[in-house]
Amino acid sequence: MSHLTEQHYPSVTELVLSARALVAESPDLCELRRIGTSRAGRPLHLLSVGRAEQRVLVVAGAHSNEPVGGPTALHLARRAVHEEQLRSGTSWHFLLSADPDGAALHRASAPRSLFDYHRHFFRPAGPEQPEWAPSVLPPDEWPPETRALLNVIDELRPYLQVSLHGTDLGGSWVQLTQDIPGLAEPFAKSAAQLHIPIETSTSDAAGWPIAGPGVHVMPDPGTDALFPSLPEDVTRSTWHHVHRYGGSTAIVEVPMWASDLVDDPARHPAPHEALQRVSGRLRAQALRVEGLLQETGLREAKERSLPEGCGPLLRASRWALGLVPGLAEDWLRPPPKGATMTYVSSIDAFGRRLPLRAAAMLLRVLDEAGDPAAARLERLVAQWSSSFESHFKARWVPLEHQVEHQSRTAVAAARHARVKVN
Repeated sequence: MSHLTEQHYPSVTELVLSARALVAESPDLCELRRIGTSRAGRPLHLLSVGRAEQRVLVVAGAHSNEPVGGPTALHLARRAVHEEQLRSGTSWHFLLSADPDGAALHRASAPRSLFDYHRHFFRPAGPEQPEWAPSVLPPDEWPPETRALLNVIDELRPYLQVSLHGTDLGGSWVQLTQDIPGLAEPFAKSAAQLHIPIETSTSDAAGWPIAGPGVHVMPDPGTDALFPSLPEDVTRSTWHHVHRYGGSTAIVEVPMWASDLVDDPARHPAPHEALQRVSGRLRAQALRVEGLLQETGLREAKERSLPEGCGPLLRASRWALGLVPGLAEDWLRPPPKGATMTYVSSIDAFGRRLPLRAAAMLLRVLDEAGDPAAARLERLVAQWSSSFESHFKARWVPLEHQVEHQSRTAVAAARHARVKVN
């Protein structure tokens, strides 16, 4: 497993300081302003480069455990400042962190292994995620981070929104709310140059139309979902809000650790049997975590009884476990005709990821509470992390490659989407 040396994912504070330095360097081109406040009182910052009326909005940090978006946003901002062609007719706007509260809880700024990553892991429950909240909550319950993002979309009316995401282990892929013709070729070329596998059949977009290898287009509203148990309605997320202004959204995913197992388009010889095994393992692992929740009294614990800061961790752990029964049942259904090796591997990774994340966040709660069960759970998190790494033959993707691939894809999406709009 490759180790990081001096590479690390910058904190939100570091991102803002870098953004201020860029504004000081080019005050005629750049502006940094506060566009909202998080639930915990942290500022939400928007960095703008250029004044053109054709606008691209780039959203970083929507998921706190996917920190690559921040450095990618800064890299793109610097490019927009120094490359006149990039801002010719287009202004660029960067939400530096859509969830600064979550970023403060996910503390793996320089993970050296999947265990290290999960030992400091946080990803909020679905209703607390800024982009996803509108898909599961009524408007009067949306968090302030969601409202700030929607307000920025209403103000800017971008022709393209680029949401920067990442996966812990796997490959790269793009999800589009509407097709952007011409994007697949530069996306694939960049991935090949940087030795990043393309996840050609990701579980995140199972059953969606495909515009090219790893480029998935969201289906029309009302289309039957391949995994019906998942609660989110993609068409009600912030990704679709730009459609009212004639825009579209590209979600760009890049891995921290790569696996060539997710870049194999060959037909799987026995996908149904393989997914039955994945389903069984998912249930068994989730039951182990559920058992610890019961044993420690945390299954029904009230937040006021927890150490400070543990409420979001416990809520997220319970929420992840709540997804398991439905998904395990979904994966017992016959798979799509012609299911590929990639499709099965992607679901296999999803199935390993869910209970591992629930266990990792529960471990942090037990640590804070000084519960003796923490040592036992830490061994389990270490074991599952190691098994995840070894099965998928994980290899670290250098941070500069993660950033370069994501920024190249964002620029290509902006270029081709603008042609479509014009």
